[in-house]
Amino acid sequence: MCSKGLKLCLALELLLLPLCFLETNIQGYSEHPESAVSGSNVTLPIPDWPHNHQSLTLFYNSNKKILEWEFDKPNPHFFKTTFKDRVTLDRENGTLYICKVQKNDTSTYILKVVMENWTEKEWKIPLEVFDPVPKPVIKIEKIQEVNNSCFLILSCVIPDNISVQYFWFRDSGPFPKELQSDVLNISIKPQDYSKFYTCQVSNSVSSNNDTINFTSACTPARSSGVAWISAWLVVMICTVLGLLLT
Repeated sequence: MCSKGLKLCLALELLLLPLCFLETNIQGYSEHPESAVSGSNVTLPIPDWPHNHQSLTLFYNSNKKILEWEFDKPNPHFFKTTFKDRVTLDRENGTLYICKVQKNDTSTYILKVVMENWTEKEWKIPLEVFDPVPKPVIKIEKIQEVNNSCFLILSCVIPDNISVQYFWFRDSGPFPKELQSDVLNISIKPQDYSKFYTCQVSNSVSSNNDTINFTSACTPARSSGVAWISAWLVVMICTVLGLLLT
């Protein structure tokens, strides 16, 4: 016959048995996060979605819960976070929707699902949110004629200190890779001058650019577009006034 102590141990083992099967199986993790522009709506599908499960929990990170959802409940329980009115999880196909994403929504989301057999599956869902790239401004830092060539330094300036990639182009195409930075430092022969230089700044979700024109190797063009519009407005105003006074 079993002793009372042995019976107690067996009872405890039976109670703890479901927890022994609660193993975490990490299902998916992408090294390349989904990228989104701030203010947009994001759809994040979850691969190999299980239909039969006991419960699920969505985390913003390892410590911060967004929602919990028991299998027998029609709706999830949301925690008090900024995601409360912006997150939807489709329990049928395992698709996560986040509305009007913000820059601080950048994170690796964690979804934990407890299966019917008490095993646990886990998905890691990385997301990066970027603000739209602002319009850059090309500034002439230095322009100098040296030995029948033009020594030219152009900088591509953007507001705020944000992480972007810089690309420089001229009328014959892009500059070599080693010259692609926020500052363009070149020496130009008169016969090889470009009529324009364009700086394009980009991140994963957007890009913007600025262009400066030249009439010769060392002679930047004036802002002909703005001047032409101003002159056109003056002519139109004078014409309209002349018609009104006749």
